[in-house]
Amino acid sequence: MKYREFLGASLFALFAACGAIVPAQAQSISQALAAAYDHAPDLQAALINAKSSAEKIVQAKSGMMPNISASVSGAYRTSLTNGSWTPGALPLSASLDYSQNIFDSGATTAQIEAARAGVEVAELQIRTTEQTVLYQVIQAYINVLGGREMLALREENIRFFQAQLQSARDRLEVGEGTRIDVAQAEARLAQVQAAYQATLGSLQSAEATFQRLVGARPQGLSTGHNYGNLIPRSLDAAISEAEAGHPGILLAKASIRAAQAGVDLALAGFGPTAGISGSLGSSWTGPAGGSQDGISAQVGFRISVPIYSGGRTGSAVRQANFGQIKSEVDAMSAYDQVREAVIAAWAGIQSADAQISAAQAGVSSSDTVLAGVIQERDLGTRTTLDVLNAQADLTSAKESLITASNNKVLATFSLLSALGRLTAADLGLPVQVKTALPYSQAVEDVWQELRTVAE
Repeated sequence: MKYREFLGASLFALFAACGAIVPAQAQSISQALAAAYDHAPDLQAALINAKSSAEKIVQAKSGMMPNISASVSGAYRTSLTNGSWTPGALPLSASLDYSQNIFDSGATTAQIEAARAGVEVAELQIRTTEQTVLYQVIQAYINVLGGREMLALREENIRFFQAQLQSARDRLEVGEGTRIDVAQAEARLAQVQAAYQATLGSLQSAEATFQRLVGARPQGLSTGHNYGNLIPRSLDAAISEAEAGHPGILLAKASIRAAQAGVDLALAGFGPTAGISGSLGSSWTGPAGGSQDGISAQVGFRISVPIYSGGRTGSAVRQANFGQIKSEVDAMSAYDQVREAVIAAWAGIQSADAQISAAQAGVSSSDTVLAGVIQERDLGTRTTLDVLNAQADLTSAKESLITASNNKVLATFSLLSALGRLTAADLGLPVQVKTALPYSQAVEDVWQELRTVAE
C-alpha cells in the first residue's frame, strides 16, 4: 500500500473513532477553488470598483456633449393699499436652455482616454485579486490536507510507542529489560502525544481558514489535479508567457497609458476653449390666466484663451510628466518581479521533485532499518532506545515526504500564478467569470440618460 493511501486509511479510522461524519464525495481542488471564487468578498469588491470606474468614461464624454435643460418659474404678487388688497398678478416664465463645448484643446479626449485606461486597470485588478484569492485557497487546502496527514502520522506514532512501552514493561517483568527502557518509552510516548495535540490545534486553525475562504468545511481532500498541462515546457517559455500576459504587467502598461493621458490633459490647459449656448423662452404677466408677452430666443458663443494662470498650468504639466515617468519605472519593476516569481516557482518545482525522491528513499530505508532494529532488540543485541530512535527517523522521513509532496502542489500553483494563469477562465472552473467589461461597454452610451428621461 502506498504511503498516502496508508495515511488516508489511518485518517479515516481516526475520524470514525472520534464520531466524525465522513463525506461520501471528495472535495477536489477544483471544487474548492470554484466555491471560493463565488464566495470571496474581495473579488466582489474588486468587481464593484471596476463598475464604478466605468462610470468615469461617461462623465468624461459629457465634456463635449450638449447640456439641455428646461425651467419654469412663477410667483404670485399682491399688495395692500389704503386698507384693501390689490388683486395679485401671476407672472410666469418658461425657457429651454442649451450649451455645448465645441473645442477644448483635447482636454475631453484626454479625460476619456484616462478613464478607459482606468477601467482597464480596474479590470486587471479583478484578475490580480482573483489570483490572490485562488492561491490563498490552495494554501489553505494544502494546509488542511497536510495537517490531516500529519495528524494520522502522529496517531500512528502514538500506537507504536504505546506498543513499545507495553513491550518494555513486559520485558521488565520477565527480567529481560530494565527500568531505563520503560522510562525512555514513557518519555517518547509523552512527546508524541504532545506533538499530536499541537498538530490537532494547527489543523483546526487551518480548517477554520479553509472554511472562511471557501464557505464550507473541508471534506475528503485530495491533491490530485490536471493543471500540470498549463505549465510551459521550459523556463524561458514560462518567462515569455508571463511577460506577455501576467495581470501585473498588463496593469502596469494600462497605468502608463493613463499617465500619458494625464500629461495630455495638463497640456490642454495651455490651449483655447470654445463653446456655444442658446435659449428659447416665453413669459406671461398680469392676473392669473393673463396674456402671453411673447417668445424670446438667444444664441451665443464663447471663446477663451488662457494667458496667465499664476504657474498652476505649468506645474500641472510637470507633475503629470513625473507621474508618467513613475508609471514607466513601476512597469520595469513589475517585469522584474514577475520574472523573479517565475524563476522562483520553477526552481520550487524542481526542488520539490528532488525532495520527494529523497524522502521516498528515506522512508523505504528507515522502514527497513526499523524492522531490523526491532529484530535485533528481540535478540538482545539492540536496546529499546535504538528502536525508539529508529522509529523517530522513520517518522522524520515520512514527515519530509508529506511536506515535499505538498510543496510540489504549492510550487505548481505558484508557477501558474507567476504566469498569470491562476484564474477561473484558465483553470476552467465551473463558474461565471467576474468581469466589468459588459457593464463598461453598456455605460459608454452617453444618450442613455436622455432616453430614460424621454421614457
